[in-house]
Formats: sequence, C-alpha cells, structure tokens
Amino acid sequence: MKFPAKFNALFDRFLLGGLGCGFIALCFLISGFFYMWQNPPRPGPTPTQPLIGMTTVTPGPTATPLFQFATASAVPTGFPTASPVPSQASPTAGSGIPSPVPQYSYSEPQGKIVFTCFINQIDQICLMNADGSGRRQLTNFEATSFYPSLSSDGDTIYFSSRQTGNFEIYSMNLRGRGLRRLTGGLGGLYAPERGEERIIFTNNSDGAQRIWIMRSDGNNPHAITSGPEDIDPTYSRDGMFIAFASSRTGQRQLYVMDRDGGNLRQITNLPDMGGRSTWSPDGRRLAFYAGPAEHHNIYVINADGTGLVQLTNGGDNLGPSWSPDGQWIAFTSFRDGNNEIYIMHPDGTGVTRLTNNTTSDWQPRWGP
Repeated sequence: MKFPAKFNALFDRFLLGGLGCGFIALCFLISGFFYMWQNPPRPGPTPTQPLIGMTTVTPGPTATPLFQFATASAVPTGFPTASPVPSQASPTAGSGIPSPVPQYSYSEPQGKIVFTCFINQIDQICLMNADGSGRRQLTNFEATSFYPSLSSDGDTIYFSSRQTGNFEIYSMNLRGRGLRRLTGGLGGLYAPERGEERIIFTNNSDGAQRIWIMRSDGNNPHAITSGPEDIDPTYSRDGMFIAFASSRTGQRQLYVMDRDGGNLRQITNLPDMGGRSTWSPDGRRLAFYAGPAEHHNIYVINADGTGLVQLTNGGDNLGPSWSPDGQWIAFTSFRDGNNEIYIMHPDGTGVTRLTNNTTSDWQPRWGP
C-alpha cells in the first residue's frame, strides 16, 4: 500500500521525535543510576536519634549533693540499725526496753541549729542550717561561750559566757549582732532558754544548783526550785511545763514541773542519767541521754514516764534537741573520734552527720 508523500513526511517527523524523547529519558535514567551509585542511601533516624529540626536537651552529669539523707530502709555504714539492741555499756542492757518502731513519712530538716563550736581553744557560738549548710561563727570572744538556744520565733540566740569573769546570760541576733548581757552578780548561770516572755536557766551559787526564771529583758530573776542539783531546764513548746535533771532523790533523774515550779513529778528511774533533755513539739514525749561515761545513748520517753525507747547504741551520744516540726532529733556524738553534730528521726532511723571538723561541735539546739 502506498501512502501519500505528505503522510510519509509526518510519520518520519513523529518517529524522530519519539527517538529523541527516548534518548533523553535514557540519559536521565543513566544519570540517576550514577547518582545512586555515588550517593548510597543513609539509614533513617533511630528512636534514640532526634529528627532534624526537633529540639533536644542533652542531660549533663548527675550532681552529687553535699548533703545526702539516709533513706528509711538504708542503714548508714557504722551506725546502729533502726532496731538497736542495748549493749553491755547501756544502762538498760537486759531491761527489756523495746526497740523503736520505724516510721517513714519524714521530710527534709527545716530551720536552724545553734551550737557550741570549739575554735582556737575557746568555745564559741556557731549557727547553721538544719541540713548542715551555711555554717557561720557568731562570737569571737576571749572567754568561753556555750549552752546556746534559739527563741521560739527564731530571731534571738541566748547563751552563757564568761566574758566578765563570771558566767552570765547574753542574747544576740542571728548575725551575732545586738549583743546584750542580761544578768549580773546572780551566780554562775548556764543553759538559758526562752519560753514565751520568760527565760529559764541554771544558777550555780551558794553550793547548790537551782532552776531560775526571769523576764526576757533580764528583770525579776528568781529561783523556782531549791536544789541541791537541779540543772539543764527546758520549756515545753507551749511554755506550760519545764523538764530538768535533778539528783534530789539521790541519783540524777529526769523531772517535769509546771512553769511556776509546782506539781513536780519524776519521769525516769535509770542509772547514769545525763542532763540536757528536749520536748517533742506536741508535748507528749521527752528525749534525753543516759549511760556511763563515754557510753551515753539517746532515749525517748512519754511525758508520764511510760514508753521508754532507746534510739542509739554506741558512740557516746549526748544533748538531744527536737526539731520544731517533730521530724528530727539533733544530738552530739563522739562516734567519729571527736564531738560532731548528728540528726536522726525520732524512731532512730536516718542518722546523718551535719558537721565534720577536727575540733568539737556540740550542744545543738534546734529552732525555726
């Protein structure tokens, strides 16, 4: 069959165009293979790799806290367990005193602790936060200053010092300023503590130690006990009761009386009783120390004399002080070779050292 010349020319043009397009397509295909060969595909991001454009935060190294709390279930190395067994050195060994019952709903320590710090061979007054941070020396006297305490509002420190040659009672603020001497010529005065508008203290004079009180400005000082050895008084949180140590019946024991000195009752009947005690914030319990020399331990007891529990076992522990929130007890211990300040929960757990010095830190007293 013979096609017209015009049709043949159109067919030739179409054929040449198709061949051209095919050649171009072949070039693109070859170029694609060449590109793939030179640039092989990379694996996509894994779940641990951020996608492009996604903001990520790279965590830094984990900080090691300067102060670490012992967990309720952990037993600090070298410390007694939460259920101590009285040792032979304990005044209650074999007496059947129950172990403390652990409780675990405690918070971190709050407030401030004032204490005696031995610096350049002289006792001075120091202050720190209740977690051991922010330590600072408040006095720099040439004579002994000790037995500090904090007012219930946390604004004033009371202490005893021999600046005048005789132990008198002083007050100052938390920066060590506003120093005032509140007494003069009453005797040797120790262990001052303020409750409401009264300051209570021990007066050692005329061959006897008695409990005295005075107004917060130092006026109207007078005795409320007759001795012969009444020492280390402490107010209950509401100021209604006073606990103190006394040897009025022979051996030193812990006593409680009303704030005017009436309604006296004996709380303990133990050998080798210590001096300083402390009330729980709710006024239901007292913490104190007892035991032979170099083997003192911390105890708690109900304010009616029942429910005695031993909290420590070894280390020579003295001078307990209950925290205002009732969560902790501060105390002095010789367990590391010299006096340092520790804290623990009222069930004997969570023992933590706050100070670490080559000289003694002792007589802690807790405030808000």
